[in-house]
Amino acid sequence: MKRLISVVVVIFIFISGSAQEKYGNPEVDPIQIQSKFSDWWAYQNKKIMLSRDFTALDSFSNQITKEAFLEELTKGNFIPIRLLSEGDIYNYKLFKIEPDSDTSIKATIAQEAFDAEKNFKMEGTVFPKFSFKDLNGNLVSNETMKGKIIVIKCWYIHCAACIKEFPHVNELVSKYKNRKDILFVSLAEDNPQQLKTFLAKRPLSYSVIPNLKGYMNETLQLNAFPTHFILDKEGVIKKVVSNFESLEVALAKESKL
Repeated sequence: MKRLISVVVVIFIFISGSAQEKYGNPEVDPIQIQSKFSDWWAYQNKKIMLSRDFTALDSFSNQITKEAFLEELTKGNFIPIRLLSEGDIYNYKLFKIEPDSDTSIKATIAQEAFDAEKNFKMEGTVFPKFSFKDLNGNLVSNETMKGKIIVIKCWYIHCAACIKEFPHVNELVSKYKNRKDILFVSLAEDNPQQLKTFLAKRPLSYSVIPNLKGYMNETLQLNAFPTHFILDKEGVIKKVVSNFESLEVALAKESKL
């Protein structure tokens, strides 16, 4: 009996070691990073992008679905840590939240995961019907943009994170300026006069549609900004992301299809 138990233990250690060797070790100490909220916030802000594509691993290094991974994070019992890897490979693993960790870490992770899970569930669905006029009086609708890849930025003028990424999204528009099959549209909460005054100082290369607070809150049910959508040529939502870095990667992928 003792021999059988020993064999089982050895097999378990071998399997666990193989999984860890396959995906790599955590790039930061999962316990140490929980000691201060400021340390965790700086790390997750730079390294953890739940809206992008990644390999999801449970606490035993078993691969699980992205949806299952996000669901576990919403419960507030785990933190996501990226495993050491090269280039654009993203392997995220669940690690237990320590009992004495800053409670703000737990709350922040749960909220971030909730938003990411909601956005993830929108992918693969048809973007709601719309027909609006932009600041230049041009009609922007599902029909006028049919057959195009659509990049949509949702924002408002008092959103610091939304404004901070203006230079980056403008560069993205410039990068794809020769692609007539890709259009960039932004939905803004603010009224036309507010937007014109604001954009005179901080230009945005997207087509800007005003007065869409109700549409974004009620129809799209957004509660985090900025939020970016990528629609394929059939109007299906291919990706919903919360930052420029993930948007750039997702658009590069979609534009090659």
